[in-house]
Amino acid sequence: MPIQRHRINYDKLTSDQIAAWLEIPPAIVSDMMNRTQVMDGRIKPVKEGMRVCGQARTVTAMVGDNGAVHMAIGLCEPGEILVVDAGGFLGTAIWGGIMTRAALQRGVGGLVVDGAVRDVAEIREMGFNTFSAGIVPAGPHKGFGGVIDGVIACAGCPVKSGDIVIGDDDGVAVVPLERQETLLAASLEKLAQEEATNAQTADGKLPGDRLGLPEPEWLD
Repeated sequence: MPIQRHRINYDKLTSDQIAAWLEIPPAIVSDMMNRTQVMDGRIKPVKEGMRVCGQARTVTAMVGDNGAVHMAIGLCEPGEILVVDAGGFLGTAIWGGIMTRAALQRGVGGLVVDGAVRDVAEIREMGFNTFSAGIVPAGPHKGFGGVIDGVIACAGCPVKSGDIVIGDDDGVAVVPLERQETLLAASLEKLAQEEATNAQTADGKLPGDRLGLPEPEWLD
């Protein structure tokens, strides 16, 4: 089957626009999207402390096949994040050390894959920000096809090329590109609110006391 590619035309954010998102955790921006736009909890960094923040380039990979992902590496612009729907299949890795070196050479900002990776010791050593659903030594095939730059659902979260991908130790959230300005402002306000709440907690005023919850009923 052939590898297919969508024609896309999305706004490329400046380095300053991307930098504004660096301090926004995925938990905060998800709260601002009504607790949506978050990938399933199976998507985790392969090493504690890894982070991604950049615009997405999407790939739909056929199960057990990484041909389209190889091709997508060469299409990425520096700083972009490869986001791959590999069907959640964990029996075959579709990413490893060879691809990591190619991605670093290209300047790719990171990888998020709803599937498995391998060669994680190398990935960790090279410091390539990688989020996956699992790790397995079995390698992939090539030639079954795939789709580049289409709208995907990665671990239950809709993603299109150009959207902002934010990941940390909690997992990954996706900001729709067309909402990024309003969501950035809302996220900064939310961070300020949480700082104020934490300051009140330090003064002995617990958050639960301010929620307006009714007194619990006695059972005896």
